[in-house]
Amino acid sequence: MTTDSKSMIQRALAELLETGSVEALEPLLSEGFVHHRPDSTSSTKAEWLAAVQAALVPLADMQVEVHHLLADGDHVVLHSRRRLPDGGPEIVVVDIWRIDGGLVAECWEIIEPVAQAAANLVWWEATRG
Repeated sequence: MTTDSKSMIQRALAELLETGSVEALEPLLSEGFVHHRPDSTSSTKAEWLAAVQAALVPLADMQVEVHHLLADGDHVVLHSRRRLPDGGPEIVVVDIWRIDGGLVAECWEIIEPVAQAAANLVWWEATRG
């Protein structure tokens, strides 16, 4: 299953970026799909698809560089660097997708602006003394 799951996520991302539409993504998500955010909020399939579609318009020229696409059991992890258009910030994104019954059941997404990465390591410096 891991190879199929990994291929499914890779195809979905490629089509999403090429077409600028969530149409290819929608049938890959289970009806009970949940998108989890670091701030503990979540969204349903319909809410998440609408948010992604709305974001695709201003992000049409976003560049995505995939650094890692890993599969383990029923999870696929995507680590990417994204350059937002028109001088927007460069971000690093980690998506964790859980596959159930051949469909994406859940996604966790972590986004960090590259410019803020050093400031976010302050906690680490305090522990190294």
